[in-house]
Amino acid sequence: MKKEPLIIKNGDYTGERALFMTHNAIIENVFFHDGESPLKESSDLKLSNVTFQWKYPLWYCNNVEVINSKFLETARSGLWYTHHLIMKDCVIAAPKEFRRANDITIINSDFSNAQETFWDCQNITLKDVKVKGDYFAMNSTNIEANNLTVDGNYLFDGAKNIVIKNSVINSKDSFWNTENVTVINCKIIGEYLAWNSKNITFIDCEISSLQGLCYIKGLKMVNCKLLDTTLSFEYCEDIDADIVDEIVSVKNPTSGVIRCKGVKELIIDKNTRDLNKAFKLEIEK
Repeated sequence: MKKEPLIIKNGDYTGERALFMTHNAIIENVFFHDGESPLKESSDLKLSNVTFQWKYPLWYCNNVEVINSKFLETARSGLWYTHHLIMKDCVIAAPKEFRRANDITIINSDFSNAQETFWDCQNITLKDVKVKGDYFAMNSTNIEANNLTVDGNYLFDGAKNIVIKNSVINSKDSFWNTENVTVINCKIIGEYLAWNSKNITFIDCEISSLQGLCYIKGLKMVNCKLLDTTLSFEYCEDIDADIVDEIVSVKNPTSGVIRCKGVKELIIDKNTRDLNKAFKLEIEK
């Protein structure tokens, strides 16, 4: 016989480990004030209208649902080593939220101070999420995002197996050192896009980048616009790019083909000419 959940309502808690090792509980309209790790080592929780004020609120937790709740700026490093979590309609104002976590779904939530958030995590789903902060999702794997809005640099550095749709990304040095990335119907603004990456695909995207798309092995672009994108494709291998407009400048591509309406400036340095023999530029009229 399944045990009825513990009900915790309308409370204020202070002090370290206030509800340590709480299992099978519904927690509503609760404010966790100062005091570290209030729900550490807990499982099977349903939280709604909960506010966390202090550090490490949900470490080493399993099977957690968080609805319409707040993580204040001082609730930093809040969800580490926590698995199987759904978060919906939340405001997360603290940095470093999520490390080495697995199976995380975030819906309609706002990360207003997302510095160093989602590091070394796996199986992340983001839907209708806003992010502001640098180094988001570093070294994470298996990420799906839809309607993601990001304003912060060094996005997804070192991440693998990523699918992003219908999103807006304003990020210097985004997608560096990534592998197996598909970006669909997105607007991307930022310098030095996707350096040192492998197997990256852009479909129906609008991209603006200074010296973007360089040092990539396996780049596919379908029906993309390159607005104000300069010094692009340097040392890029195995290019298969369909660009629907004119490119400002292309520099030292290594191999593959770029199809576009034109290139204002094609730069091939003398000492790299041998590297460019396998590259082809097709101008469509």
